[in-house]
Amino acid sequence: MALKRYSLGAGSAALLCLCGPVLAGAQDTATGLIEGAQLQMQNRLVYEQLDYRHGSSFRATNGARGKTRARESGYGLMLNLQSGYTQGAVGLGIDAHVHGAINIDTQPDSARATPRYVAKNGQDIPRSFGRAGAALKLRVSSTELRLGEMRTRNPIFNSSDTRLLPETNRGWLLSSSDIPSLALQAGRFTAWADRNSRKNGGKLLANYSGANGDAFSFFGGTWTTPVKHWSLSSYAGQYEDYWNTWYLGSAYQLELAHKQALALSFNLYRNRDTGQARAGVVDNTTFSLMGSYATGIHRFGLGYQKVHGDTPFDYVNRGSIWLENAMQLSDFNGPGEASWQLRYDVDLATLVAPGLSAGIAYTRGTGIDNSRLTPIYASYLGYAGSNGRHWERDLLLRYTLRQGAAKGLALLLRYGVHRVNPAQGEANIDQIRVQAEMPVQLF
Repeated sequence: MALKRYSLGAGSAALLCLCGPVLAGAQDTATGLIEGAQLQMQNRLVYEQLDYRHGSSFRATNGARGKTRARESGYGLMLNLQSGYTQGAVGLGIDAHVHGAINIDTQPDSARATPRYVAKNGQDIPRSFGRAGAALKLRVSSTELRLGEMRTRNPIFNSSDTRLLPETNRGWLLSSSDIPSLALQAGRFTAWADRNSRKNGGKLLANYSGANGDAFSFFGGTWTTPVKHWSLSSYAGQYEDYWNTWYLGSAYQLELAHKQALALSFNLYRNRDTGQARAGVVDNTTFSLMGSYATGIHRFGLGYQKVHGDTPFDYVNRGSIWLENAMQLSDFNGPGEASWQLRYDVDLATLVAPGLSAGIAYTRGTGIDNSRLTPIYASYLGYAGSNGRHWERDLLLRYTLRQGAAKGLALLLRYGVHRVNPAQGEANIDQIRVQAEMPVQLF
């Protein structure tokens, strides 16, 4: 679909018109700025080792090339304040956050030139780094407008929180749940802070072209249908002067018998160049379909994903890819790529210990054609050739304490293996990641 250059003023006005005070809304129960406030502290400790195999190597932060093993470790502390709302027809409030991190034992000669967890300053890795931000919020009924620095969650502009610190964005976000069964969003963002950024306000970045942009705008929402356990989502967005994005998603679960269920998940993205088309010709349609069967403590899944187009499926923000085969080490989103996934998850609470779970997945992609990449993708990725193929194997163990003084403490172990042929373009990697998280509700 063709979207014109816009600031989404029309989209936000439409949301406001739809969200009149017909029904009682969340603002009716406002208790005040202080009375409704919450302050949470999240502690996170991460260690990761990436072992590059079979000819793969990386360039270290200090400039040394040909390294085969990268290691990083760090501690992150996140304070998140959510105020309540003032009482009245229009409620006012503020959300604020402070994110800080300490480099534990990451050395310049063992961290990648683009570190995954810690910050970088030239060829140096600082001992500590952090940033802070805030957003003003206004609420009428159950419709809220936020302005400032914040995190977002939707399939085309989603803030990732899979590393040491979460990423944030600067702009405005309008969300509403005033219409029964509909959750609506519209927004426009003009700046970004990556997960290891030392400050806010960086230019937006696309993951696979490396293209910096001035703005990303979007609108859409999710409809909880009258059919039990079935929801539909649709979003439209624009990466200004690069491409338009349209998304359609669906999730459905069918209860079969006691502790048995079938689930289906479908995600479809459509990207087409727009405006000055600074990434060149973009004409990409990518979809994924995942089916799973759960019985007792076991869940078995089978997924398929397909990319149609001469460029990878590209996206802005690290987490804006809700495709089922976007795995730990690869997104399986190469030009023309088709991929399959087999996965198995088990809840080990009754067999081993309460709070323990595990999962394993195997994903294989073939048919990748990097021979027709547009110049911006070819220069950024450095991929070439056709008939690319690769596979990935992932293992996850998670243990969460459910009671006691350390209730909520989560321990994670990830092990991943990724193997490629030369035409695929990524690296042969063995990954080990150990992570510990401890949330504390201060008030």
